[in-house]
Amino acid sequence: MKKRNNTVTIIVTIILIFMFIFSTIISVKYVNKITITQLGNQSHSQMMGYVIKTYNDKVIVIDGGTSEDTQNLIEQINSLTGKVDHWFITHPHKDHSSCIIDVIENTDIKIDNIYVSLNELEWYKKYEPERAEEAEKLINSLQSGRIKENVIEVNVNDTIQIDNITCEILGVKNPEITTNAINNSSMVLRFLVNNKSIIFLGDTGEESSKKLIETQPKEKLKSDIVQMAHHGQSGATEELYKIISPNICLWPTPDWLWTNDAGNGEDTGTWKTKETREWMDKLDVKQHIIEKDGNKTITVW
Repeated sequence: MKKRNNTVTIIVTIILIFMFIFSTIISVKYVNKITITQLGNQSHSQMMGYVIKTYNDKVIVIDGGTSEDTQNLIEQINSLTGKVDHWFITHPHKDHSSCIIDVIENTDIKIDNIYVSLNELEWYKKYEPERAEEAEKLINSLQSGRIKENVIEVNVNDTIQIDNITCEILGVKNPEITTNAINNSSMVLRFLVNNKSIIFLGDTGEESSKKLIETQPKEKLKSDIVQMAHHGQSGATEELYKIISPNICLWPTPDWLWTNDAGNGEDTGTWKTKETREWMDKLDVKQHIIEKDGNKTITVW
């Protein structure tokens, strides 16, 4: 009888241990969630902006958008903690970098860390002179006394720990690529959380796609969620997307670009968004978050 009681006690103990382990795993996963908000465009222009909140309420911003998008971004920041702990700027085109310039110059919002990968101003003037002024405005703004010491130039394969997120820098400026120059010098970053991965491509182009494939292991490029490069058209290559093999696509794509509408109805433009959409169909991606639909938030568990 005593032996039987001991057996029952052991079985019950084992069950309780497994229940404790299981509940702990579920609890940790729940607590470790992050939210990603893709910002909707507030003007006709294409733009790109993301706001991420970690489980300890750290706020991360990626790019932000045009000046017309600044108020929307500020409202998102103020709805969280009112400050930005980490701000990544993928490249200095105005549809990505105007918001941070506005925030630096016209608000008192605190920004603890700003991550960039910028070429020298003369490089922009030489290889993309028609948009060099946009780079110059960002470079000058980053010299502001209130944030100058918080600006960090990242290097490829840097790792940044942000609360429960591990951020890996997979791509930085590419001064040797002078075709589609500024886009091809986009920062590429990958966030890891709860065994899930999210890759942000900025405006990565064909040439920088090739460099990523050549210089990064495929397992580092593979991601559950991808931000579609260059607003979903004429950006990253199909080969790169095949390696990434996402389950969810984040499209920083306004309605006219989504439908290739140059002003006279669907398919009257020359953009290649629909080609990229076909690539994602072939990869059997089921979930698409699209800028044209306004601010949208997803949770990563």
